[in-house]
Amino acid sequence: MTKWTGEAVPVERPAGEPGLSAYQRAMRDRLLSAPVVPAPGPWRPVFECTYGVPVGGLLGIGFATHPDSGHDLVMVVSHDGHGLLDAVTGEKIARDRDPDPADSTPDAVADLSCPGPGPITGSRVRIAGLFGGGLHTTTADGWTLEVVSPAWPNHRVLLSRDGGLPHAGPHGERWWHIFHSHYSELRAVGFSPSGETIAVATSSDVSLWTRRAEHNGSGAQH
Repeated sequence: MTKWTGEAVPVERPAGEPGLSAYQRAMRDRLLSAPVVPAPGPWRPVFECTYGVPVGGLLGIGFATHPDSGHDLVMVVSHDGHGLLDAVTGEKIARDRDPDPADSTPDAVADLSCPGPGPITGSRVRIAGLFGGGLHTTTADGWTLEVVSPAWPNHRVLLSRDGGLPHAGPHGERWWHIFHSHYSELRAVGFSPSGETIAVATSSDVSLWTRRAEHNGSGAQH
């Protein structure tokens, strides 16, 4: 039986494997030194909580559009079922705690989709997260999202308008460190197809930002 001591075992670099170059070290240091800051305008957080809305056992998320309001919707798939959030108001608009076992997780089908609840019943939503898949990382008007890990396994989410790494300009002017997943596993990061919503999902919560002008107060409270 292996006895766990709680002490990290030093990892030796294989013979002949090069270390980080001066450029790589400088890049890593810049990323490590950039604090988490609010996303710039016109983006605003949908939820008042620092880390969004809690979702225990989150597996993945996907985007849809409300057939009446036109708002972006975020479908959340977790061990507790399926949920649907309004990405502009933060309202929880649908919940299915007992989905059909054949459709409870996206890995059951080739396109990693799950049936939509509530107002999008009859459609399927592609889910990105634990089982694979992905979300948009750019918008048509030049916003970019990146996930970096200068202190792996913790992930940081960067929002930028300078075309992405290496981010030559000062932090907080053309690029922003908007989320640090140091407490849970990152599941998915991306823009909605409309480009109006940013979503960051971890194994324990969902954070949303919107730039849609119409909203209800300063965001839903949780």
